[in-house]
Amino acid sequence: MNLKSERRGIHVDQSELLCKKGCGYYGNPAWQGFCSKCWREEYHKARQKQIQEDWELAERLQREEEEAYASSQSTQGAQSLTFSKFEEKKTNEKTRKVTTVKKFFTASSRAGAKKAAQEKTPKQGQLGRERNADNILRDLKEIFTPSWELASPSEALAGKLKEIQEAKAPSPSIHRQASIETDRVSKEFIEFIRTYQKPGQDIYKQCKLFLDTMSHKRDLSIEEQSECAQDFYQNVADRLQTRWKVPPEKVEKAMDEVEKYIMTRQYKYVFCPETTDDEKKDLAVQKRIRALHWVTPQMLCVPVSEEIPEVSDMVVKAITDIIEMDSKRVPRDKLACITKCSKHIFNAIKITKNEPASADDFLPTLIYIVLKGNPPRLQSNIQYITRFCNPSRLMTGEDGYYFTNLCCAVAFIEKLDAQSLNLSQEDFDRFMTGQTSPKKQESDSFSPDVCLGVKQMCKSLDLLSQLNERQERIVSEAKKLEKDLIDWTEGITKEVEEIVEKYPLEIKPKSQALAAIDSENVENDKLPPPLQPQVYAG
Repeated sequence: MNLKSERRGIHVDQSELLCKKGCGYYGNPAWQGFCSKCWREEYHKARQKQIQEDWELAERLQREEEEAYASSQSTQGAQSLTFSKFEEKKTNEKTRKVTTVKKFFTASSRAGAKKAAQEKTPKQGQLGRERNADNILRDLKEIFTPSWELASPSEALAGKLKEIQEAKAPSPSIHRQASIETDRVSKEFIEFIRTYQKPGQDIYKQCKLFLDTMSHKRDLSIEEQSECAQDFYQNVADRLQTRWKVPPEKVEKAMDEVEKYIMTRQYKYVFCPETTDDEKKDLAVQKRIRALHWVTPQMLCVPVSEEIPEVSDMVVKAITDIIEMDSKRVPRDKLACITKCSKHIFNAIKITKNEPASADDFLPTLIYIVLKGNPPRLQSNIQYITRFCNPSRLMTGEDGYYFTNLCCAVAFIEKLDAQSLNLSQEDFDRFMTGQTSPKKQESDSFSPDVCLGVKQMCKSLDLLSQLNERQERIVSEAKKLEKDLIDWTEGITKEVEEIVEKYPLEIKPKSQALAAIDSENVENDKLPPPLQPQVYAG
């Protein structure tokens, strides 16, 4: 399989993880590629534009109502004059009789209120006609009020009365009782803010104010509640830095505790609410992952070998962490699960390759972990973190980097096609419909309920079988080599014998040795005498 073509479908440039506005922070697909800060700016611009359009529409509707009412009054005034006098006389006579009877049972001070109510009665028709436009204007005015501020006095009074009623007559079947975890978090938060003294008191006051305000805004959309939470985080951080001059490291720690306290109490209302399609998206992602159960690590080019025991343990821990994310209630704790999962992935890659892992190795492995683990309510958890986590955590740091990669992994799974896996469209369709499946190792065919020891035993048996086959192959090759050596020796011997037979070796008698040149030659007297040196005069 071509390695380059595999990476082409999975590789994500690191620049694509950043905000598309170029601010340098990490972006998010849920924010259309923007970071939290830039997304809020774009959202506010669009919201202000929509509010302006709604305001103009409301004013136009009010003018039309007033004009229509004025025209109807002018045409019907003359005709209804006589009838109106008759009705007024009848009403006064009836009221006089009732008032006379009530004087025996009520105080005289209530007559003034009754008279005022009688004076308002003829105007009810006009108020009913203008109610539609006034409601629209009132709703629009509420939009401009900061979401985290104190509720109106009437709402505050209603809240106090509700608390008194609940204290007097608690009803577990109607009112939600504080859970053990909520009580524990509340005690921990109170103990924490005591270390901040006066700033801590201000933090606690702001948190109680926010929770009380949100309790009266349950009918808001989840996006508006998210906007309220983000505004609250920003306001508290600014107050700590500008008003109380708290150091940045202590501000960050305080914001973590504020988020933990607030979201533990708000979790039931804002996680996967019925007004959103989060649950529908969860089911779609789970169905998609189940349909992709046949995807192998080789198809994704995952640089992890689960045959190594340490690597196998890391993979199991990574899957456990990504599944455990759903059991957490605080966005920061969910991010911590993602971070732990990612670190286990990096360790598995490092052990397999004997070198540090790269970003190109991390993303395919994260996709494989998500496919193998199929975390519950994955989209709901991602949306919950996106909406209610402290934005500074998502824009920078390792938490933001790993969360952005998880969002990319989910987006890749949703758009996974044949080209991404370097398969033909026919094979991809057959795998998706279950007509056939790619060749896998025997251990991949086990169900999730099978004991890990049984899986390891089967892997060991399979390894022994492979070693036995290799040994038999080596013995067969050794016997063949031995036979070849014997045949080669016999062949060489036969060729030597043929050559010796064709060219026999003749051994001649030993000849007499020649006399040395310098020895005295007694037998040959005819040789001239040796030369004598002569001296010439120069």
